Amino acid sequence: MNKQEKNKLIDDLNKMLDENKNFYLADISGLTAEQNSSLRRICFKQNVSLQVVKNTLLQKAFDKNAVDFNQLSESLRGNTSLMFSDSANAPAKIIEEFRKKNDKPLLKAALIEEEFYIGDDNLSILANLKSKNELIGDIITLLQSPAKNVISSLQSSSVKLSGIVKALAEKK
Repeated sequence: MNKQEKNKLIDDLNKMLDENKNFYLADISGLTAEQNSSLRRICFKQNVSLQVVKNTLLQKAFDKNAVDFNQLSESLRGNTSLMFSDSANAPAKIIEEFRKKNDKPLLKAALIEEEFYIGDDNLSILANLKSKNELIGDIITLLQSPAKNVISSLQSSSVKLSGIVKALAEKK
């Protein structure tokens, strides 16, 4: 790869870092070709982009970017793969599910909405994060709950009241 190709790749990586608020650094070394293909298929189905990158080129893209990625520099050792997704927890769920049958991939680090998570011990935390749409749904459900309770109480009260009035009328 010549210098122009490397510079273009660094620019492409920098652009991807700018466009994505969520990305993961993972180690997929040691996977067989079959396991690697299986992981890539799962990522594709879940709309997660998986790309193996050279650490030196990724470091140069980090340096070129406006965001301070110094915390992630220590994670750039050994094999590194970038996982991009619109959903903050999708790559973590994929890694967690894939590791039920395999030893890898290992989570090296992640950037989720400007927050850094370093190390594989953060995987369960990241997998349990709720997406923006899930949080909005939870809030709507919580807001609707009191109104539904009032309406159902009023409806059940009117049924009980009309039953009592009817019983009293029949008694006389």
